[in-house]
Amino acid sequence: MLGNRKIPENEIRLVYVRSSGAGGQNVNKVSTKAQLHWDLMGSAIFDASEKAKLRAAFKNRLTNEGEIVLTSSEQRTQAQNRETALEKLYRLIDHTLTPQAKRIPTRPTWASQLRKRDSKERRTNTKRLRKNIV
Repeated sequence: MLGNRKIPENEIRLVYVRSSGAGGQNVNKVSTKAQLHWDLMGSAIFDASEKAKLRAAFKNRLTNEGEIVLTSSEQRTQAQNRETALEKLYRLIDHTLTPQAKRIPTRPTWASQLRKRDSKERRTNTKRLRKNIV
């Protein structure tokens, strides 16, 4: 949960590369894909327990140096892809650090118990009809 915290600009490194796939001349000549590199282990805004949670959540996006790498190539411009990558980072961090609500178990309602009993009784009768008569 970031709250009012913000990752400092000097901790984030953005690299622009050419997007992959079909797209014609624009894709071939313009580097619009944004690669966001953020040094999680060197970050000063999270404590050790938060870093451990983030490291576990981002294990597939983490480099050997402890950097998180996110990419965005959905938009047509560098600026839009940069914003999309930053939004993705903040959304993933927020989702990881927000505590999950504890589920309160509920009892089955009277009507649902009746429906269950009726369906079991119907199934029993169907199977009883299949039985060989001696």
